[in-house]
Amino acid sequence: MSRVWNFSAGPAALPESVLQRAAAEMLDWQGKGLSVMEMSHRSPEYMGIFEKTRADFRALLNVPDSHEVLFMQGGAVGMNAIIPLNLLQGFEQAAFVNTGAWSKKTSKEFSKYGTARVVLDNGNAAADAAAGAYVPDCAHLADRVNGQSMAYLHFCDNETIGGVEFNGQIENLANALDCPLVADVSSNILSRQLDVSRYGVLYGGAQKNVGPAGVTIVVVRKDLLERAQPICPSAFEFKTVADNGSMYNTPPTYSIYIAGLVFEWLLAQGGVAWAEQQSQLKADVLYNLIDHSSFYHCPVRKADRSRMNVPFTLADESLNAMFLSKAAERGLVQLKGHKSVGGMRASIYNAMPLEGVQALAAFMREFEQEVA
Repeated sequence: MSRVWNFSAGPAALPESVLQRAAAEMLDWQGKGLSVMEMSHRSPEYMGIFEKTRADFRALLNVPDSHEVLFMQGGAVGMNAIIPLNLLQGFEQAAFVNTGAWSKKTSKEFSKYGTARVVLDNGNAAADAAAGAYVPDCAHLADRVNGQSMAYLHFCDNETIGGVEFNGQIENLANALDCPLVADVSSNILSRQLDVSRYGVLYGGAQKNVGPAGVTIVVVRKDLLERAQPICPSAFEFKTVADNGSMYNTPPTYSIYIAGLVFEWLLAQGGVAWAEQQSQLKADVLYNLIDHSSFYHCPVRKADRSRMNVPFTLADESLNAMFLSKAAERGLVQLKGHKSVGGMRASIYNAMPLEGVQALAAFMREFEQEVA
């Protein structure tokens, strides 16, 4: 059976070479006679896997010594609670930039622990069809945050559902803020180079651009490790996790192992610099097709379009089911848009090769010609 082109938003496609290696090592990891799934997380064999995985991640993202790298559980949704429990001591409120479903979910969850101050909001993008979904103007963001005693400023760097992505707008303002910057980078981590030193916390679930579901990566500035609230569960307290080398409780060992294989693969390709170049190249293939078509439409303002998740609609929505069916016949799957926005969505993370994006573009042209 030939493999399909998987455009799922997550859990998402993995590099085929990573899957092949994992399959080869499933029953017997490097002559040890057992699977990584069966290893004690404190065994020398697994500790070697873990330490290399963490070191490779630090190298890929150029994480400075000022920051800890933690491998945790709970996913990005869990982090919506875990982060305030770790950073809210001594504060009553935090600032939020809302650009879509995930950032709004984050600010809503925070309201259980403190006052969520939404300092920027792109509102109901559907009501402004001309502009579409967009990143709000960040020019005066510092003026809205500074002097307000905020625990931190949170934003979602890439909105998986709406297809909106920042392009360094807030990162470039980090040094002007009087509170730490916290970013959800679940769906674009390791797809572009960024300055980790400007962030208080970076976090993301692995199941989009890193590996299988189950592990959450947290990069946290060391001076923030003392701000946990007393009610924070020990297993989710950043300082406890850091002090115990991410081994306070049994970590998601197999998910970490697969993430490590993905990191090795990415380093062999040329690292994050390669991924950034490829991500733009792949996104351009789809956006150029859409922009030169009267049949397809992207609801996101051009300057704010995601390189990872490309949403689009058909001129005639009655053709949606036919589009998806014929795409599946061509081995192009998981293209249905999120239920909250409809239409289509192609997620093109690091593991999706240019060949797969080109195959989708060819099908889209043929389908438009067929139904026109």
